[in-house]
Amino acid sequence: MDFDKVIEQRHSVRDFKKDKKPDYRDIISAIESATKAPLAGNISAIRYILIQDKEKIKELANAAQQSFIAQTSYVVIVISDKKSLVRSYYKRGEMYARQQAGAAIENFLLKITELGLASCWIGAFSDETVRRIAEIPDEFDIEAMLPIGYEMGKGKQQRKAELDHVLSFDGYGIGPAKYEKKYASSRRIIPGSKT
Repeated sequence: MDFDKVIEQRHSVRDFKKDKKPDYRDIISAIESATKAPLAGNISAIRYILIQDKEKIKELANAAQQSFIAQTSYVVIVISDKKSLVRSYYKRGEMYARQQAGAAIENFLLKITELGLASCWIGAFSDETVRRIAEIPDEFDIEAMLPIGYEMGKGKQQRKAELDHVLSFDGYGIGPAKYEKKYASSRRIIPGSKT
């Protein structure tokens, strides 16, 4: 699948088919894609726990107070061990662990989409309960839960922020429209091109 198409198709799904179970090997493939995310100092801080026990999945749904999680056959819990990063980068190591987790989760979600599966990034849950259910050691931070399944119906990505609202040139506040107005006359336009 074309990369831009994957990005356009990725969206959070909260309604899953109950009678169709994904192949666990596809989920392993998505986890492998997650491991390709950038690493500060090439120090890998992220770990993954694949939950397939239905009772545990129900408990995780309760821990997040989001019942749709119980519709799925698999939940991936993403955790981070920041101590190696903190040892190398001190206080910034904590931030690097969070950045690494976010990059890994996005890789995972994009691969899941490419594989025709669906997920939802869950960040609100009882850490204590999730830690108990998945037997996660205290030194790990729980970054997210990712329920995986086949989407019920056909959803689409919600509208995102316009580029003019999120992009600045040469400092905060100079958006694309102002940039074009200021610099367009000095740019040489090639006949027939769009830029």
